[in-house]
Amino acid sequence: MLEAGDTAPTFELPEQDGETVALSEYEGQRVVLYFYPRADTPGCTKEACGFRDEWDAFADRNVAVLGVSDDPVDDLAAFAAEYDLPFTLLSDEDGAVAARYDSYGEKNMFGNTFDGVFRNTYVIDPDGVIERVYEGVSPEGHAEEILADLD
Repeated sequence: MLEAGDTAPTFELPEQDGETVALSEYEGQRVVLYFYPRADTPGCTKEACGFRDEWDAFADRNVAVLGVSDDPVDDLAAFAAEYDLPFTLLSDEDGAVAARYDSYGEKNMFGNTFDGVFRNTYVIDPDGVIERVYEGVSPEGHAEEILADLD
């Protein structure tokens, strides 16, 4: 895992509306970069809605929230629309960015082995340095946990 104090790997990915987003666009602003396995599944929906429900608190602290999965752009657009998500969702279909953040690899579920995204979160400071790392997070209450740690 990347650790606090490491420089956050740079990236450019398409967001839910197909526009390219670069981490460098957030220079000077704190960023919550959260990786999640699959849009519109129970745990991922709970986690995303937690960030949505705490959106004003993140905005008041000038903290950007970026969600990353290996879902295609169209799936992200539907997910954002269905749950009225006010933050950016990024499509990392080949898992390359997630892998750079130690958040992609072999998973086992229901007896099947496949490559997928791990539920990890990074808080990146305004200078592009990783400030906090959350590995294998629980979707329930995760947004509140990050806000408490930021305070």
